[in-house]
This record gives sequence, structure tokens and C-alpha cells, in this order.
Amino acid sequence: MRRPQKMNAEAKNVNCTKNIVEITDFNAPQLDVYARITEGQLLNRHEPEKGIFIAESPRVIERALNYGCVPISILIETRQIERQKDVIGRCGNIPVYTAEFDVLTQLTGFKLTRGMLCAMYRPASKTVSEICAGARRLAVLERVVNPTNVGAVFRSAAALGVDGVLLTPTCSNPLYRRAIRVSMGTVFQIPWAFFTEEQEIKLLQNLGFRTAALALNEDALNIDDLKLKREEKLAIVLGTEGDGLAVETIASCDYTVRIPMANGVDSLNVAAASAVAFWQLV
Repeated sequence: MRRPQKMNAEAKNVNCTKNIVEITDFNAPQLDVYARITEGQLLNRHEPEKGIFIAESPRVIERALNYGCVPISILIETRQIERQKDVIGRCGNIPVYTAEFDVLTQLTGFKLTRGMLCAMYRPASKTVSEICAGARRLAVLERVVNPTNVGAVFRSAAALGVDGVLLTPTCSNPLYRRAIRVSMGTVFQIPWAFFTEEQEIKLLQNLGFRTAALALNEDALNIDDLKLKREEKLAIVLGTEGDGLAVETIASCDYTVRIPMANGVDSLNVAAASAVAFWQLV
């Protein structure tokens, strides 16, 4: 199947009511992307140019369209069709599968946000060098496997002015449905890339970045230390939800930085810690 060209965000709305298909058969192969294929299979890490992702909610779908993502089909609650006709129109001449809310919940296994999903082609991947070019502040995620946390970090990064996000290969993919939804579609607003080789910190240092590892080491700098703010190019490195950053990662960074804690609290969730770090250091 020939892949459609990237969509123009300024494209005029079209009338898609003729493309509405009422769901009568749960086993229809056209519904596999919503019901029976895992997100890992959809994203197709080995052949990303053939990958698909699922955008959930009208706002997220619009942000994906603004980025230029190409829609394949829509799954929508029947009563939402009229309400979301502008978003449907922007998606062009594609199938719009519809049913009542309870039927869609049974089909997908979860309750749809604002009653709407859209299957889209995965956008072209960027490289680490592309993300670093012209950037002053980067977020680096190491082994963050919870899609909710990945999405929350992206939302904070976009809101607080981070220039890009880099992820180690074991991180959850930002294009997982839940990560996209929690990010409110900001995964399409802030550039990101996966590292494709080890020694990620060394690579960033070779590209001119100083690196700051968030960790609770006793000898760590407080996050409000002025020397951090003065760095021309700084990569803020955040670790997995449970164990934090690997010892080797901390040792290879230029700085170890901590957020002071009170009341006996030992640490913050990676999503909360990222927001504090971005606010202070960007």
C-alpha cells in the first residue's frame, strides 16, 4: 500500500459523512488496529516507516494533524460525530467507524476520551544530532518504561521551554496511546529521538552539552546552584521510576544534581522531578 504524503495543516475540511461505517462485526479486519494488535506491533520498531499509532481525543488528533501526521481511519462514539465534525473533516477521505459508547468500550477494552480515536501513520523518526542542533536545553530519559510518566515529562518539557527530548532504547515509546494522551499531544510539538548506541552521555558531551544527572547523592549540587543555570548547553538526565539513574550514568555526567526534600520524603516521581528541574534550569 502506498503511503500517503504528509498532510498540510491548512488543508480545507471535507464532508466525511459519506464515509461513516456503523460497526456490526467486532471481527472485521479493519478494526484490528483498535482491538487486536498491540501497540508494540503497531509501531513496528524494526520497520518504523511502516508503523502506525493511535491518537486519542479530538485535541490530540488535531495536534497530530497540525504536525503533519497522516490519518488512516477514525473510531468514534455515534453521539460525538456531529460534535467533532470539524476534526473528522480535517482527516479527509478516510473510513469513520462508529458505534455507541458501550460497544466501543467493549471493542477496545477501555473508555475512549471524548469518544474518539484515530489511527495514523507514524511520523518519520529524527536523529539525536537533529535534536541537538541549535538546542540549549535537553531532557534525557533513561529506562523510563511507564507511558504515563513519559507523557507527563513531555508535557512539562513543552510547557517549560525544553528544546528536545532524548530517550534510551529501553524507554517507553512516546507514541504509545497513553503517553500521547497524557502529554496532551505535546509529543508532536517538541522534537524527540531515541539513542541508537550506548555511551549516550559521551555523545552529548561530544556535541557540546554539559550533562546534569538528577540523583540524591550526598555530594550532589542543589538544583538552584547558579553554575547550572549559567551553562550555555545543558542536558538534564532523568532515570527510571524505581531505581533512578544507573551508577555508570551518574559517574559519566558533568554534574550530579538533587532536589532538596523535606518531611522525610526520599524522592519525587520522575514526572514531578522533571517539572521542577525544567522550571529551575531552562
